[in-house]
Amino acid sequence: MGSGSSKLAPSSTQHVFTSETPVRFSQDLVDALQASPETDSTRAKDLEMHIQSRVAAELARLDAETTQTLKDLEARISSTPDTTTESTNTPSTTIPDQTGSAGGPDHRAKAEGDRTRGLSRMKVQEEIDKLKGKLKERQLKEDIMKDREVNKAKEGVVACLRLNDRRPLDCWKEVETFRREVGRLEGAFLGKVLD
Repeated sequence: MGSGSSKLAPSSTQHVFTSETPVRFSQDLVDALQASPETDSTRAKDLEMHIQSRVAAELARLDAETTQTLKDLEARISSTPDTTTESTNTPSTTIPDQTGSAGGPDHRAKAEGDRTRGLSRMKVQEEIDKLKGKLKERQLKEDIMKDREVNKAKEGVVACLRLNDRRPLDCWKEVETFRREVGRLEGAFLGKVLD
């Protein structure tokens, strides 16, 4: 098992088929097939070359189409006036272009630009709100660090944990004191914010 090869060695390159009924081909056909320089591998290579040329042509067409679309968009963007420097509180003093129709491509491009600016304003406002929240959190942390009682309780927790490094659960009194002081400070902060 395994000492012999599993494939039979080809004895010759010719294939001989036997059939029950005699099949006759004309001598001209047999001569034409034998004289043909085309083999299976050359046909496969020709087919592959044909497919590659068609794919290359299609890619070139798509590339040209994409390039043209990009140029059109760049031209459209550069031709629209930049109104981002105007304040949102002041009324616009520009006069709309009366030459184009109401549903023309210029009108659609302007509407799309207005919509994009509106979305960007919303995103900027959301970002400002997030930053305000972070600032309030930072203010709370700074207030905590300034409070003497909170710092004293924090130092007590740290000292206890250093002393009982193998048994941190023995520091529960110090942790409760720290929590009580932080809760007091948070209550005072919320009282200031809500008033």
